[in-house]
Amino acid sequence: MFAKYKRKILFSCIAGAIVFLAFSIYADFDKLIVAFSEFNWWYFPVILALSFINYVFRFFKWEYYRKILNINLKTSTSFLIFLSAFVMSVTPGKMGEVLKCYLLKEENGTPVAKSAPIVLAERLTDFISIVFLCIVGAYVFDYGQTIIIIVGIMFIGFALMLSSRKLSLGLISQLEKIKFLSKHIHKFYEAYESIYQLVKFKPLVIATIISVFSWFFECVGFYLVLYAFSATTGIEVNLLIATFIYGFSTLIGAIAMLPGGLGLTDASLTGLMQLLKIPANISVASTIIIRTATLWFGVLVGIIAVSIYQSKTHKHIEEINGN
Repeated sequence: MFAKYKRKILFSCIAGAIVFLAFSIYADFDKLIVAFSEFNWWYFPVILALSFINYVFRFFKWEYYRKILNINLKTSTSFLIFLSAFVMSVTPGKMGEVLKCYLLKEENGTPVAKSAPIVLAERLTDFISIVFLCIVGAYVFDYGQTIIIIVGIMFIGFALMLSSRKLSLGLISQLEKIKFLSKHIHKFYEAYESIYQLVKFKPLVIATIISVFSWFFECVGFYLVLYAFSATTGIEVNLLIATFIYGFSTLIGAIAMLPGGLGLTDASLTGLMQLLKIPANISVASTIIIRTATLWFGVLVGIIAVSIYQSKTHKHIEEINGN
């Protein structure tokens, strides 16, 4: 399963390097170097720590969902499996994180059809939580209100649809009429039974609250990047605006289903900062710093976790069966 994603991950890493190069040219490389030299790098470990706290809170959500579905696993092993999936952060919509479901199957035989809906529920509550984080800032910043409201309605509507057994089971029954899907229809029904448990009102609210806290830590990390540059730019950006800029840019990249939001999230971050009259070199430097401390730090954490998992279990991740 992992093997087929290796090329895509490598491609995403190359694409990420090209995006950084393009932005460096846009900002003027020499001016960008000056911007990096003016950044207070003592903040960087704190920003990385905030990103890791985001991962810890998202793990709490994974554990909450896992227990709802009665999937038994040692917490330490579950944490390692959860972090291992971060190596897939640069897949479209992070859906490559379904890797953790295959690792679950290796550990305790849990069918992928039963656990994969956790990844869908994670993404759903991530979207809803980011909308909540953005909405107030959108009106203060006077930008992106319509997009945020539409996205919010769309994903809340999707959650309501999934919570309707009659509607959802009716749609699945229609899939039986499609020949190449009909032989797998039992997996659709099994997956739905899982997602139905996860999108009930109480789990949906609890998971969304956890998500709001988790993503807010990365927003604080972005605020610290801007704060560290404020002495140079003379522009004070409050936490509310920083939260909107980071949340909105993350949302746009995720909706586009680009690997890690590459290009679009970066352009949104840079563009919104420039709307605040922050110079191009500082805007690009801020984008590169926060993306390194979030997206690429996550991939690094995933690589380390995969190495530890393979060492502890003596299983080579590339040999895991994706069926």
